[in-house]
Amino acid sequence: MAEFAIKSRIYLDHAATTPARPQAIAALAAAAAVVGNPSSVHSGGRTANGIVETARDRIAAWAGCRADAIIFTSGGTEALALALNTPQRVLAGATEHSAVLAARPDAALVPVDADGVIDLAALAALLAAGPALVAVQHANNETGVVQPIAEVAALVAAAGSRLLVDAVQSAGKLPLPHADFVAISAHKLGGVPGTGALIARDPAGLTPVQRGGGQERGHRGGTPNLPGIAAFAAAIDSPADWNRVAVLRETLEARLAATIHGAGAPRLPNISNIALPGVAAATQVMRLDLAGIMVSAGAACSSGKVHASHVLAAMGLGDAAGEAIRVSLGPDTLGSDIDAFAAAWLAMAGARDRHAA
Repeated sequence: MAEFAIKSRIYLDHAATTPARPQAIAALAAAAAVVGNPSSVHSGGRTANGIVETARDRIAAWAGCRADAIIFTSGGTEALALALNTPQRVLAGATEHSAVLAARPDAALVPVDADGVIDLAALAALLAAGPALVAVQHANNETGVVQPIAEVAALVAAAGSRLLVDAVQSAGKLPLPHADFVAISAHKLGGVPGTGALIARDPAGLTPVQRGGGQERGHRGGTPNLPGIAAFAAAIDSPADWNRVAVLRETLEARLAATIHGAGAPRLPNISNIALPGVAAATQVMRLDLAGIMVSAGAACSSGKVHASHVLAAMGLGDAAGEAIRVSLGPDTLGSDIDAFAAAWLAMAGARDRHAA
């Protein structure tokens, strides 16, 4: 019975983490069998270091950058923290991930419109006050809204400032943007948790957050996560069919006929932020979980807690910021999964309507 229950559950929380690709798991297992610290000079160390540097070369080729621009980290949060560890003034989009806002609570926030798209005029006005490090997500983790990074980059460059792009959600789905710094995370694109990277166009000016033995050319201390790095490189070699996923997402939204936050802007192909007025997000998540469907209420980075979304609040939604869930599809999502979710969500909405009557 336990085996049946596990198999029958439907996973629609890929924006939180997506299942590791078989190639990544195989690469992880092979690297885990290697005995040697990548910093050791003996043959075992050289073998381990070869795995790390081969992975770095593969990821750099995929990202379209020099190999020495890749700095391996423990994930997207650390990659962002490394770039933000600067005395320079920071400007950040109001809908940025909490990893950015927590790392730099002193950041000046750039407002967004009702769809969550950054206000370019407001950004230009803030940049006029002097050079800054500007942090803007490529695509939002709660709504999937894609920011106009090319326009942002042009404003930042013209102001003599630098741009940090959080590409954790978009990597593997959209081409990586051109920026001074780009943060990516392995477990969002088919690798395993515990590995990420900061792509730094000019890493020389970085100040380490994690100090230690001088690994990663002095930018990040600590023994490299050899199995995770190997799995990271393997994951990027297995691209998904996101056009198929986009069709499923469009089918889902049409079935529900609900308000989709951010629907007026370009979005990633796999994320829907769905409103259900009058029902708390936490209640929706629990009811769907009881129906065997796993979704989330915004970012899954708050120790299992559900709070009103600061992203939706920044979009001007008021109380509605606590009445929406995020449904995020993945490469293996099936049409039957969409059918099951739609049935469960419509039943939940119907129960709300009956109770209100």
